[in-house]
Amino acid sequence: MKKFISVFILTLFLLLCTQKNFAQEKYKSPKKAAMLSIFPGAGQIYTKKYWKVPIIYSALVTSGYFIMDNNKKYKKYRDTYLDRNNGIIDNLNYSNSELITLKDYYKRNREISIMLFSLTYILNIIDASVNAHLFQYEIDENISFKIDPVLYYGTINTSISLQIKI
Repeated sequence: MKKFISVFILTLFLLLCTQKNFAQEKYKSPKKAAMLSIFPGAGQIYTKKYWKVPIIYSALVTSGYFIMDNNKKYKKYRDTYLDRNNGIIDNLNYSNSELITLKDYYKRNREISIMLFSLTYILNIIDASVNAHLFQYEIDENISFKIDPVLYYGTINTSISLQIKI
């Protein structure tokens, strides 16, 4: 765990101390953001969405915890059931059908936790890429919406004109 934290801090340091000054950069490459997000959170740092990094890591750590916990309980009930079938006595107060139900329950929860971990990781990459696409998008204060009636001379037709000024 200490090695992971030191690699994470070193990566953040290298990202922040590169030759290019990210604060002066007006264009962010979506491809580069996606590639940096292979290491979770690096793409969000690149696109200056620092507040998303703790959310990503908390989701990954939480789902990782549930993967390990459900896997441990799944193996416990599976091995207990197999040991009972081989004649080894255990101290659990569950019947064989309850052990099978518990084994299946924790196996399903483990698989759901793996899906959530994978989804969080993929959304991390997609989010960094979309943020890079929208990095230079600005909303102007002078947005207007105007509806005017239009009368065409020489004909009986009338219509409505819709103008949107962005």
